[in-house]
Amino acid sequence: MIFRSAGFCLTFWVAVLASLEAPLAGSIQLPVPRATIHPGHEITGQNLVDRRFPERTTQQFAVISDRNQLVGMVARRTLLPGRPVPINAVSIQTLVERGQPGRLVFREQGLFIVMQVEVLQSGGIGDYVRVRNVDSDVVVTGKVQTDGTILAEN
Repeated sequence: MIFRSAGFCLTFWVAVLASLEAPLAGSIQLPVPRATIHPGHEITGQNLVDRRFPERTTQQFAVISDRNQLVGMVARRTLLPGRPVPINAVSIQTLVERGQPGRLVFREQGLFIVMQVEVLQSGGIGDYVRVRNVDSDVVVTGKVQTDGTILAEN
């Protein structure tokens, strides 16, 4: 009797282990927060770990699948540890804020003109934002640069 029940236990554990390995075959590795990341905090490589999820996770939910897409981004809402990061939960770091003063650099054929502007739209590196010249009230669109200036070209 003891041998028969031991054989059953062995068969049971083999079946359990096989069922645990089956989901890993169709799985994908996603970056997840190591600890809670609060809104406004920048995401760094040290904040992230990789965790396995069913492959259908990226098909069912709009989540970020590449660690490089997260590093340097800012959390728009609380990101929980061990959970995939939704695409709309992060944004690029804002360099210019709506309603704040800014510097517009106008460039055309080697001519550079720098002027004070009021920023009409918040934005990060590479975003196109509208600004208003504080002297003439003329509204123009420019591209946010890495140093926080807005570049307008003709």
